[in-house]
Amino acid sequence: MERTKLVHKYLRSEKKFPHLWCPGCGDGILMGAMIRAIDRLGLDQDNVVVVSGIGCSGRLPVYVDFNTLHTTHGRALSFATGIKLANPKLTVIVVMGDGDATAIGGNHFIHTARRNIDLCAIVINNNVYGMTGGQYSPTTPMGAKSATSAFGNIERPFDICELARGSGASWVARGTVYHVPMLDNLIMSAITKKGFCMLEVAAYCHTTFGRRNKLGKPTDMMRWMRDNSVRTEAFQKLSDEERMGKMEIGILADFDYPEYCEMYDEVIRKSGGGA
Repeated sequence: MERTKLVHKYLRSEKKFPHLWCPGCGDGILMGAMIRAIDRLGLDQDNVVVVSGIGCSGRLPVYVDFNTLHTTHGRALSFATGIKLANPKLTVIVVMGDGDATAIGGNHFIHTARRNIDLCAIVINNNVYGMTGGQYSPTTPMGAKSATSAFGNIERPFDICELARGSGASWVARGTVYHVPMLDNLIMSAITKKGFCMLEVAAYCHTTFGRRNKLGKPTDMMRWMRDNSVRTEAFQKLSDEERMGKMEIGILADFDYPEYCEMYDEVIRKSGGGA
């Protein structure tokens, strides 16, 4: 579909714009990729639910014309679980930031993955709490400066994909806001795969993270992603030394586990509740 038609079909363009994202922010790139994925899959807008928590990524549901829910900090997956259990036929997409998903929302993240409920979870990882002042997050690199680590972060960061895989997610992948065609395809795969699917989207915050760490303009940070991302097929062939400083992108895990809603329906049937 033409870009202008996508805008008028899927965005609340007459109500919620201009948006509040900083010029050059990767969140808008992710939103475009999500819209294209939904459109290419031919999903009915009335059967799509987009849920978010708090932060820059939390604004995304405000702009898209689906069923949307802007929830409290760290609780997006809990609300999404309730929606999916109430109506398993809905396509539920959850958009979170790295702090939202893995700090205050960390327990919800690992237990939603463990249950393997059929949700598409997108974690936009920009290595910082961008909207609330630039504090360091669970994914801030060691040594990086932030509003709460003026002399460099001394906490080891999470690998979100490893966390999801270790918690029992059916499907785990990583993309970037530079590799846009790949990102479109990864979102399509995450939506169509049965079970808990987690897509980490490596983004950047040039305003609160890039400036403090002298990483340059948004275009400079994009070039870094281009030059330091390696597709998983090639990444697996690298030595440990060659992997240093590189980011693996692509599908990192793909399993077929029993899905929670289907098992829950079976419990209801066995208990006589479905009679």
